[in-house]
Amino acid sequence: MTWRQALLLSCFSAVVLLSMLREGTGASVGTTQAAEEEASEDAKQKIFMQESEASNFLKRRGKRSPKSRDEVNAENRQKLRADELRREYYEEQRNEFENFVEEQNDAPEQEERSREAVEQWRQWHYDGLYPSYLYNRHHI
Repeated sequence: MTWRQALLLSCFSAVVLLSMLREGTGASVGTTQAAEEEASEDAKQKIFMQESEASNFLKRRGKRSPKSRDEVNAENRQKLRADELRREYYEEQRNEFENFVEEQNDAPEQEERSREAVEQWRQWHYDGLYPSYLYNRHHI
């Protein structure tokens, strides 16, 4: 009977504890909501401009009016960057092609080296029979 009482007591204490925690979180929500509202107001102030700034921002220069020095500099930087990227790309392509051509020109030398290596291998493994032992194995 004592284990039933202990089980009942622990369940009851768990229910009381959970209900107290739920009330505690409910009370803390009010403070977090106020903090969230303040944060959202700060964010709105960061996102939205004053009317005078917005009207200046939305004003555009006419098509025929001269560009400002900043606009000209920004456009020149973009053009220079594009030229640099294009130059790097074509230089890389040219290097790859030069390497390919060099490998193609080296192909006869590579074939000769591999032929020499095969010749040496055949001489080392020659067993006195012709053709070599690979084709002349006597199966017992």
